[in-house]
Amino acid sequence: MIAARVSRALALRGVHFGWVVAATTFFTMLVTAGAVGAPGLFLVPWEREYGWARSQVSFALALRFLLYGCMGPFAAALMNRYGVRRIVICALVLVTAGLLTSLAMHALWQLVLLWGIVVGVGTGLTAMVLGATIATRWFSRRRGLVIGMLSASTATGQLVFLPLLARLTQQHGWRYALSGVCAMLIAATLIALLLLRDRPRDLGLEPYGETARSPTAATAPGSVTASTPFAVLREAARTRVFWVLFGTFFICGASTNGLVQTHFIALCGDYGLAPVAAAGVLAMMGVFDFGGTIFSGWLSDRFDNRCLLAWYYGLRGLSLLCLPLAHFTFSGLTPFAMFYGLDWIATVPPTVRLTADRFGPERANIVFGWVFAGHQMGAAAAAYGAGLTRTLSGSYLPAFMVSGLLCIVATIVVFTLPRGRQPARPARLQTQW
Repeated sequence: MIAARVSRALALRGVHFGWVVAATTFFTMLVTAGAVGAPGLFLVPWEREYGWARSQVSFALALRFLLYGCMGPFAAALMNRYGVRRIVICALVLVTAGLLTSLAMHALWQLVLLWGIVVGVGTGLTAMVLGATIATRWFSRRRGLVIGMLSASTATGQLVFLPLLARLTQQHGWRYALSGVCAMLIAATLIALLLLRDRPRDLGLEPYGETARSPTAATAPGSVTASTPFAVLREAARTRVFWVLFGTFFICGASTNGLVQTHFIALCGDYGLAPVAAAGVLAMMGVFDFGGTIFSGWLSDRFDNRCLLAWYYGLRGLSLLCLPLAHFTFSGLTPFAMFYGLDWIATVPPTVRLTADRFGPERANIVFGWVFAGHQMGAAAAAYGAGLTRTLSGSYLPAFMVSGLLCIVATIVVFTLPRGRQPARPARLQTQW
């Protein structure tokens, strides 16, 4: 009822309700991403309180990254079958329950269960596939802008809350900071319950930018089954393009949230930089990432996406290799944060565009879900590998250097993609995406 009233009130002012849905989705993805990024602050407190090794904690966080990515293809299928609103609310409730329960954890297996499995599955249901689904269903015009904004919310949310959470952790402990994350998740759940709707026709509307009713029928719930994501994967995996996108996005995950988001604060602590200051550096990355990702979306509509990816991976690799030159002071890390932040998740718009060009609009959503799974596999490998490196050698720097070199490899590999739009042969699936 509230959504219908808001829709009618906005219509009188010439504003489409799709912008409310986009704003609600933005806030939902921002908050759940904040929950994903919070453990980077808790590594040291958990280590001190429970006596867990850095590699043990990193294993739980690596499992979370893995499930966060692997849920993408299935999240798209669940949204098509049961509706976006139901899946988003269930995901938020699941994540909130997992985090609240973790306030009382006392054993390592509970960390793996709650932060690894429960939070991994819950946040995976509200990952980038959610943004792509909302943009496709609610917007005919400005779709690229919406995708860029929603993609930016994921990486930005993982970083911008960190200074506040770091201060709360320092002054009151990690449980107090985590309670703040849970409060934001509860607020996002209530907002989604009131304002989020599955499709424009639920409110008697057309997608933004359309004036006549679309002749395309909605996906029938029965046509989407548990095997649909695997059927799409079988078709995509027969092409070299899929494996190039999958492999380069694996490197993307290994050089961003799996490494920097998880271990950057602990790395700075090894060199004497306080957690609050290190979290401020990460928040700076998030601010620059927001503008960089939206600008990347604008560039991806105008230039060769292979060249854009080559630039992004190359510059990211160089920034990681030059990180020791910053001497881990706030002033020294500020140029790194600005430069690296602009490139944090700028790879998403060109990768989505290349996926749609090569596999067609019918399968782009689900194929990108599998490509994004590769991203999170890379994140999981880096999250665990960096923690293990720190445990065995006493330093994170070897892991950061390897990640930088992998980015240089990705720069070369992207040029093996064919030039121009070459959609792959359509799959014979009885569903629409």
